Amino acid sequence: MDSIDFADIAEVVGKIRTREISPREVIEAHLERIEKLQPSLNAFVHVDAEGARRQAQAAEVSVLRGDAVGALHGVAISIKSCIDVAGWPCPAGSRLRADYVASEDAVLVARLRAAGAILIGNTNVPEFLMAYETDNALSGKTSNPWELSRSAGGSSGGEAAAIASGCSMGGVGSDGGGSVRVPAHFCGISGLKPTPGRIPSTGHFPREAGGFAWLGVVGPMARTVADVRALFDVMKGPDADDALSLRIEEKSFGERELSGIRVGILESDALGDVTAETVEAVKRAAALLSERFNVEPFRLEGLERAIELWWFFFGPMIAHLFEPMVEGHEGELSPMFREYLSVARLKIAPRVDEFMNACVKRDIVRARIISQMRDVPILLSPVCAAPAFRHGEGNWQAGSGYRDTMRHAQWLNLAGFPGVSVPMGLSAEGLPIGVQVIGRPNEDELVLAVAEILETARGKWETPAV
Repeated sequence: MDSIDFADIAEVVGKIRTREISPREVIEAHLERIEKLQPSLNAFVHVDAEGARRQAQAAEVSVLRGDAVGALHGVAISIKSCIDVAGWPCPAGSRLRADYVASEDAVLVARLRAAGAILIGNTNVPEFLMAYETDNALSGKTSNPWELSRSAGGSSGGEAAAIASGCSMGGVGSDGGGSVRVPAHFCGISGLKPTPGRIPSTGHFPREAGGFAWLGVVGPMARTVADVRALFDVMKGPDADDALSLRIEEKSFGERELSGIRVGILESDALGDVTAETVEAVKRAAALLSERFNVEPFRLEGLERAIELWWFFFGPMIAHLFEPMVEGHEGELSPMFREYLSVARLKIAPRVDEFMNACVKRDIVRARIISQMRDVPILLSPVCAAPAFRHGEGNWQAGSGYRDTMRHAQWLNLAGFPGVSVPMGLSAEGLPIGVQVIGRPNEDELVLAVAEILETARGKWETPAV
C-alpha cells in the first residue's frame, strides 16, 4: 500500500483486520488530507473530525478485542450534503436550508455504519442539486482536483472531488440526470447510478417519490469499480419507507455467467456530438472489452423522446414543485439555481392531464428501449460530450448547455437504467475522460461485473497531482 489516502477499500480493511494498520491511522491520514486540500478544493461543507476520531477509536478497540468486523471496518466515507446524517447540517447547497440539521441517519447511512464505515463529513453540491456544476451562495464552488480552474461537476461534485483527491475512500452521491456519473467522469473516479429501488433513497432531499421516483437515485462513488461494488453491496436492499425499493435475488457473475454476453457500442442521432478524445476513449474501452465479449455497434431508437420526457420532469415539473419553497426568497438563491428556474418554469401552470400523459409516454418509451436490448444486455457510451468545463461555463440554455452536452447520461434516468462511469483516458489538457457501462433495469450486478473487467483491462489509473 503506497498511501493510505489512495488505498483500495479491500486493502485497507484487510490490513485493519490483521492489525497492520489501525482505524485511527486511516482517519488521521484522511483528516490531514482534508485540512491540506479543503482551502483549494472546497469539497466539504461539514467535517466531523471529533466524531470520526471517536468512531475510529471504537473501531480499533473492536479489532483488538477480536470482534468480527464488517465489510467497511475503518473505512473513511463521505456523504453528499443532501443525505441525512444524524447531527450534521444537510443544507443541499441552499441558504434556505442553512439551519437544517438531520435528526436521524438516512437508511443507507445506517447501513454504512453497521458495516463499520467511519463517516468523516459531507460534501458540497449546487443549490437544490439542480446543476452540473457545484457552486452555490451558501458554501461557494468546488474545484476539480485535476485542474483547479475546472468544475468538479454536479450535483455530486464535492463528493467526486473529495474521493479523487484522497480526502475520502468512497462515498454516496445522488443522480437525477447524471449527477453521480458526470462528476465521476470529470474527476476521474467511478460512480454507479443504480436501478431505482436497489438502494433506498429514504433521507435524501428532495424526496425521491411519486411520479419523479424513477428520475432520482442514490448511488456509490469511489476510485475503483471494486470499491463502488463494495459500497453497493452494503447499501442495497429494500426499505419500507421507499416505495420503489425491492428485494432482488443475489446474483454473481463469473466466467460461466459472462460467457457469450453481447456488448453494444451505443449509437443514436439523439445524443449529439462528442469530442474526438471522447470518441477515442469509447473505442479504447470497446477494444478492451472485445477480448472477452462480443462487441458491436448498436443503434438504439427512441432516445430523442426519452430525453424530451426527461426534461419535462426534471425541468418544468420539478421547478413547479420548488416554487412554494422559494417564493419570497428569490434574493437568497444562487445565480445557477435562478438560471435553472428561468429556463424551466412554464408561463402557464402545468395541468394534471399533461403530467399523467407524460407518465404514460415514459413507460412506453422505457418498454421500447428494454425490448431493443433483449439480446444486448450491456451498452457502452460516453458519459457526456466533453471533459470538465471551466468554472461558470455551464448553463441550462438550449443549444449549448446541459440539455445538449449531458444527453448520454440523462436518458438513463428517464428509463430507470443502471449505469457506471469508468475512467478511460485523459484529454490533451490532462483532464479525465470516463466511459459509461449501461445495463438493463435490476441488472446492476452485471453492469458492475463488466465495468470491473474493463477497469482491470485498462490498467492502473493515476491520481491527480493536486
